[in-house]
Amino acid sequence: MSDKRADQPACDPDRGKKSVRQSAAVGTRDALGPPIPSSEITPRALYLRRREFIGGAIASLALGLPSPSNAEPLAFDKGPFGTTEPLTPKKDVTTYNNFYEFGTDKGDPASYAGKLKTSPWSVAIDGLVAKPATLALDDILKLAPLEERIYRLRCVEGWSMVIPWIGFPLSALLARVEPLGSAKFVAFETLVRPSEMPGQRGFFQPLDWPYREGLRLDEAMHPLTILAVGLYGETLPNQNGAPLRLVVPWKYGFKSIKSIVRVSLVERQPPTSWNMQNPREYGFYSNVNPAVDHPRWSQATERRIGEGGLFAPRRPTLPFNGYGEQVASLYAGMDLKTYF
Repeated sequence: MSDKRADQPACDPDRGKKSVRQSAAVGTRDALGPPIPSSEITPRALYLRRREFIGGAIASLALGLPSPSNAEPLAFDKGPFGTTEPLTPKKDVTTYNNFYEFGTDKGDPASYAGKLKTSPWSVAIDGLVAKPATLALDDILKLAPLEERIYRLRCVEGWSMVIPWIGFPLSALLARVEPLGSAKFVAFETLVRPSEMPGQRGFFQPLDWPYREGLRLDEAMHPLTILAVGLYGETLPNQNGAPLRLVVPWKYGFKSIKSIVRVSLVERQPPTSWNMQNPREYGFYSNVNPAVDHPRWSQATERRIGEGGLFAPRRPTLPFNGYGEQVASLYAGMDLKTYF
């Protein structure tokens, strides 16, 4: 199966780094001047992280990789629901992506996403809510402490990764706007900016922009569902969905919509991009299910990126991507071959 098909959906696609613990700095006296205020002294931990970042940027240049020029270290705590599986190399996570707004080739997002302006950034939250709002990213980041969540990612194309995301539960954002009792689903939209997203330009388009996704409200409120703002201890690279993306680890990766600008609470199941493009191949739920094949390929096994390339042994696909213990109850009584 080719990894460059224009009719395959976007999944996104690093051991997590320690939190940046800022300690109290004390004033110090320079021999040539007055004491430096404590507020102006760089905490030691942050200084060391800065050296790591500079070293990483130099390494990226040496290897010919896109430089993480906008990456910044994040302060976070260790979150629940992690896995002990080996992490996918950061190089693969940031250079092997589907993000059709920048092109249909796996390398296009890393090649072209650098021009995307992610600051300032705001998200409109509207629909069936008591307190609709348009929140700046800085205000969104105040809703809940950041956590590291090491999740498996399974792409509908048959490959997988293990990524240490940095984010917080989506439920914190939804609680801020107070969903009404009539709200049953959550709809999401990605940015439309053809001047900075070359995949949105041209006469023939693989999808109808904006990219749209949706969850049932109970899926959105589940503690596994997060809004991610970073990976591998730093802010999200543009090609991975900066500055804010959804991560739903028990569903195929294209459900984890990137670069979100709108969240709407609605009563009826919202239209979603890949389901609109080909409803026979891409269902609304898109839970990882080895027993439900894609019409053009099996979903029984997967290829783990970073483990030897195309000829590496394939591994069995896990129901709900291995998160069945946490989420299977959401679908009790449903025929998952009909509601795929």
